Amino acid sequence: MSNSPKSPTIELLDGNSLPQLGLGVYKVTDQVVQPLVEYALENGYRLIDTASMYENEAGVGQGIKNSSVPREDVFVTTKFWLEDLGYEPTLRAFDKSLKLLGLDYLDLYLIHWPAPKRGLLYVESWRAMERLKNEGLIRSIGVSNFHSHHLQEIINVAEHMPVLNQVELHPWLNQSELMEFHDKNQIFTQAWSPLARGQILGNELLDQIAQVHSKSAAQVVLRWHFQRGVAVIPKSNSTQRISENIDIFDFELTADQMQAINSLNTNYRTGLDPEDRN
Repeated sequence: MSNSPKSPTIELLDGNSLPQLGLGVYKVTDQVVQPLVEYALENGYRLIDTASMYENEAGVGQGIKNSSVPREDVFVTTKFWLEDLGYEPTLRAFDKSLKLLGLDYLDLYLIHWPAPKRGLLYVESWRAMERLKNEGLIRSIGVSNFHSHHLQEIINVAEHMPVLNQVELHPWLNQSELMEFHDKNQIFTQAWSPLARGQILGNELLDQIAQVHSKSAAQVVLRWHFQRGVAVIPKSNSTQRISENIDIFDFELTADQMQAINSLNTNYRTGLDPEDRN
């Protein structure tokens, strides 16, 4: 693979562009993540998604620095954790993340979880993020793991609308209702755990569809996301899988295949419901 961008980009509500496919680095250690980020960038990836909770922002930053891809061509996302909800804590968390990453600005900053049992601290955090955006330190701001009613609390007071909601989304949890709310408010949907933490692999239907297209079941699921207009950030510690995951733009699922995969939905979560994370 060449190091030219392979993933199509989509335009966010604020006019910035987001690569539709990127690399997630959930809980990959600093030492391991650095060469993985470098490899991904040299092989067509242009989006790296990390978080303060992953404790690998320094490694991510070093991997970006070591690659031959210019900083302005890399879309970097990070998120702040629950203890940093609130106006001042969010400002401090941002400073810490930016320093660890070794960057001058962030492309996208996200509230990791709303933690609604802590009240509306996430709305205070949003005001801090708007300030950072107005100061030019963040290009886009969004949220992660928000239900529609959490989003509405921000929309009610927002100077800058959330451009993206990153949520658990896979064939067992297709998030159709939430996506309708997103579409109505021009909020882009991004899937973490797009392969249900690997649990979806081995599904007979997916294997059958994969055989038809001479692809893997993982590639079929990622293609399903792509054709639904969802962005994906699959995680892998394997360079082979990193290469495989981006190789999904040379085939197309039929309408019947899309519907069959949609029908796998059971609303099963591999992680917590956002209402329960506090």
